[in-house]
Amino acid sequence: MTLSSVDCGRPGPDTAYKKITKRRYDIEWVTDEDAIAYDHKSDGMYPLMTNDRTLSPAQVLQAHKGQPMIEKRFEQVKTVHEIAPVFLKDEGRIEALFTLYFLALLIQALIERELRLAMTSQSIDELPLYPEQRQCAHPTTEQVLRLFSLTQRHRLVDQAGLTVQTFDAELTSLQIQILALLGVPSESFHAPG
Repeated sequence: MTLSSVDCGRPGPDTAYKKITKRRYDIEWVTDEDAIAYDHKSDGMYPLMTNDRTLSPAQVLQAHKGQPMIEKRFEQVKTVHEIAPVFLKDEGRIEALFTLYFLALLIQALIERELRLAMTSQSIDELPLYPEQRQCAHPTTEQVLRLFSLTQRHRLVDQAGLTVQTFDAELTSLQIQILALLGVPSESFHAPG
């Protein structure tokens, strides 16, 4: 509690004072032994919850073990697709944009699945997809697309816009092997005719 004068200057015998009261809070705590004992019973446990009541505990655990694959896809959205903050106001546009990202991830996952299944069926353990032709046991779509990133086909056209000559892409043996594993004919990189 403090007293302060209402008037400015030195206080005198007729000075009026105003009483100002300020509250101060202190914190006190006590250890809740019952809560500690209750939590102690669950030490070392990792609870898994699901809304699918048909799954057994073993199936719930098995489904949970697939989480790193889902997290890997989220990581690819941020790195490979370079998703960034979106400043869209129309909900329809936001939904459309994320639908496109979802489809890109789905196609990416299908390419990886198709390639890895083909490698397994043909007993191929590794492919030289890393830089410097290092071997890769689990190829990703990003590596496959990087392999084809410089592959080009050019057309020479005259002034009327008619094709004079087509210069087909020259594929490497690794590119041809990847296309065969994915079931894509290498003729797709050549001009029709």
